[in-house]
Amino acid sequence: MPNAYSRAEKAHTTDNEGIRLQKLLAQAGFGSRRKCEEIITEGRVEVDGELVTELGTRVDPAHQQIRVDGSRVRIDGRHITLALNKPKKVLSTMDDPKGRFTLSDIVGDKYERIFHMGRLDYDSEGLILMTNDGELSQHVMHPKYEVEKTYIATLEGKIGGNVCRRLVSQGVQLDDGLIKLDHCAIIDGSRESTIVKVVLHSGKNRIVRRIFGAIGFPVKRLVRTQIGPIKLGDLKPGTYRVLSQPEVRSLSKEVGL
Repeated sequence: MPNAYSRAEKAHTTDNEGIRLQKLLAQAGFGSRRKCEEIITEGRVEVDGELVTELGTRVDPAHQQIRVDGSRVRIDGRHITLALNKPKKVLSTMDDPKGRFTLSDIVGDKYERIFHMGRLDYDSEGLILMTNDGELSQHVMHPKYEVEKTYIATLEGKIGGNVCRRLVSQGVQLDDGLIKLDHCAIIDGSRESTIVKVVLHSGKNRIVRRIFGAIGFPVKRLVRTQIGPIKLGDLKPGTYRVLSQPEVRSLSKEVGL
């Protein structure tokens, strides 16, 4: 465990440099200045691997690594992360030589060098995360971290709970290997169709459609509603919102940042 940090012993900046730690934490969305002071005095903050408990400590976030409860504080004002609700018939790319609608038609050119973290197929809908933070993007998309994704799928035909249980316990063999769902629950159904909620970590192409297609229940509609801790919520199709600092921090923690 890191030793307690004392400015008298290990000063990272002079009194006239940097920003006061409690002010930085407040800007990063950890609460009021008073709340952030409590976080510091409770011994929950590290600067470059050393515990900081002294109020008034100044830090340089551009050159120092600050963590709260083990999670890195990310406050680069140049970075932006968006949650976007992709409608059907929109490509999960930023441009298309055939002139079809893409994600750039929704976000425009307001944000520099922004790109999508993962994709949805042309006929699927729902949550896509976008960012200009390369480190965050690499972690979110890296198979090592296996970020959990939630979908609502409308299937052709009526399935029973036993089918859902089997997809979780046994999985299904696809051309590229065995795949299991983490969770499967029937939300609604009729003789003609069934609506299910599925959760899985795999990010393989068209994976939900391929899973249910392989067992004879083609997907008629597919909506992704959650990626890790980030939820689609009531975001309207074809619109987006900027993630809050606490949301970005939660997502970063999920992928080991």
